[in-house]
Amino acid sequence: MSDMNAVDAREVKRRAFWQQAGWDGAREAPLAADASFRRYFRLKHADGRAAIVMDAPPEKENVRPFVSVGEILSGFGYSVPRLLAADESDGFLLLEDLGDMTYTRALAAGEDEGVLYDLATDLLTDLAKRGLDGVAGKVPAYSDEKLLQEVVLFVDWYLRRGVGLPIDDASREAFLDAWRACLPAARHGPEVLVLRDYHIDNMMVLRDRTGIAACGLLDFQDAVIGPASYDFISLLQDARRDIAPAVIRTATERYLAAMPEIVDREAFLSSCRVLGAQRHLKVFGIFARQTALYGNHGYLEHTPRLWRLTLENLSDEALAPVREWIEKHVPESHRVTPPPGGCAA
Repeated sequence: MSDMNAVDAREVKRRAFWQQAGWDGAREAPLAADASFRRYFRLKHADGRAAIVMDAPPEKENVRPFVSVGEILSGFGYSVPRLLAADESDGFLLLEDLGDMTYTRALAAGEDEGVLYDLATDLLTDLAKRGLDGVAGKVPAYSDEKLLQEVVLFVDWYLRRGVGLPIDDASREAFLDAWRACLPAARHGPEVLVLRDYHIDNMMVLRDRTGIAACGLLDFQDAVIGPASYDFISLLQDARRDIAPAVIRTATERYLAAMPEIVDREAFLSSCRVLGAQRHLKVFGIFARQTALYGNHGYLEHTPRLWRLTLENLSDEALAPVREWIEKHVPESHRVTPPPGGCAA
């Protein structure tokens, strides 16, 4: 089957799914894509109803974690898209439409940055205080092996493919060894349900809801059990935007004040920097892979910010082995935005 015929066949299946779910006669319009193989469509019916269709080709994506993690979060009282219909084998979900007002759009429209980030911080403290009741056994652990698989994307896609540095296999292994030495410092603080993509593109402003339910959550299917510091630093060190230093300071103090479980403040903040560096290096690789394989060049505009945040985190002594590896193998001339498509064939 040609690519075009496969696309056409997928469209026929998707439309049949939502029509059979009681939406016959609705109009379907595509929504912005993310850095995955999932696609999203908004349905609008003549009777005023609206819903979202997730189209996740089963050979590329698995919708079951979205459903199971959504059930956990909904049980906690959080605002996640309610599941209206599902065809898990074919990779289709019909979801509640939470609207268009993402945190990204709200901030662009001039909403108070501090208020929005305080709300997002409060949700994280509530999530952390719940511990792992109802979570353990339902989502995987964020193992060191998984963290290493992610961070080496920096070598494989950004350094080798993106900017054309000839990193040999021995140096690649030395990079992993440096991270093996650093990862114990990432484990300070409570183990919690980690959403993993907790940033403003995946958060909604829901004006008809109160408390932490006013912060809608999207894109949580990759959730794991891991350090509380991961989502916290994901929120406050965003690859996509600069956050006012005063907002970061306030959110940090707000979080720590609400978390008496964190008895060693400096160890927790060091954990944040370790996982911040890990996440940014992973994102370097993901963005370089997106441009090289799929022509999604828009992500490259964030490279300068990623380097700034990464170098700030690497000043932590817990990251000395990684900092030394970067200084040895990545000259400043290669700490740049890679060309679209990368340097290597």
